Amino acid sequence: MTTLTSVTDATPRAATAGSDFAVLARRINAEGLMQRRAAYYVARISVVTLMFLGGWTAFFLIGPSWWQIVTAAFLAITFTQVGLLAHDLAHRQVFRTKRPGEIAGRIAGNAGIGMSYGWWMEKHTRHHNNPNHDDLDPDVAPEVLIWATESALGRRGLKGFVTRHQAALFFPLLTLLAVDLKISSIKALRNGVVKRPPLESTLLLLHAAGYLSVLLIVLPPLPALGFLLLHQALFGLYLGMTFAPNHKGMPHPAGDEDFLRKQVLTSRNVRGGRFTDAALGGLNYQIEHHLFPGMPAPNLRKAQPIVEAYCAEIGVPYAQTGLATSYRQALRYLHEVGAPARAEHAARAAR
Repeated sequence: MTTLTSVTDATPRAATAGSDFAVLARRINAEGLMQRRAAYYVARISVVTLMFLGGWTAFFLIGPSWWQIVTAAFLAITFTQVGLLAHDLAHRQVFRTKRPGEIAGRIAGNAGIGMSYGWWMEKHTRHHNNPNHDDLDPDVAPEVLIWATESALGRRGLKGFVTRHQAALFFPLLTLLAVDLKISSIKALRNGVVKRPPLESTLLLLHAAGYLSVLLIVLPPLPALGFLLLHQALFGLYLGMTFAPNHKGMPHPAGDEDFLRKQVLTSRNVRGGRFTDAALGGLNYQIEHHLFPGMPAPNLRKAQPIVEAYCAEIGVPYAQTGLATSYRQALRYLHEVGAPARAEHAARAAR
């Protein structure tokens, strides 16, 4: 069984006293930005819980009606916010000790949105340790989408078609993300990748049974299926859009960079106000989050100018752009990566 480590372990615990990261860490700690924000998380958990309960209450009260389209959209937003909260729990931003975070994370992930918290945490840890590394970051592994040019060649059939047109297909494919999370969770539990598989499996089954029962109690079979497809598609789309701006289209490291440069150069921040912070769960401060994954989300905004100024001081490029531009950059990169596949396909067709 793979040992599950906390994603907070991505930050080096013994950075040398004279390293660039150590200097930055001292400045961040001097501002008290690694301290817990209990009141913030009490309020955030309360709001998300009310959204969850309120969404399903509305679902029951509305009953068989086209207005359930609105409920599906609202619950898609709610499920994504539950997922973002599980992300903070995994990074130990909420609780000081490991066990309460794991309990809350399994409730939010497995029981709440139908995703294995243990599987996601193991995967996300590997991502934090080596962001955008072609061989070590699971988020850029060549699967449906291709993030490295050399992986685009030799793909045939449906995979080849997707690779050639992956920029245009990016947002439509995000609608399948929620389904992919469930399939990957089941595979991980079957393969023994996570700790406590009986507990996680039971919670996933409870989620599935409860979710499907509620749909079939309130709606006839066909509308229930329609609600399920719409809700899961919008959930996947929104969830994918919170992560897409963070690293897509940024450099892929060789692996020999020091910690600070490995995290900063592969990440992109998204400008915005409080609404952007809430919509993206603080992940718009991706650079600060990768440097200090245990930092509570509301402190990332305060850390941002400190990190940006320090990067300018030591000559490290610091990427920050608007939300729409971040998507354009990611799509442009996907299009460029697919160029060899398009050329290969054209050459085969010309023979």
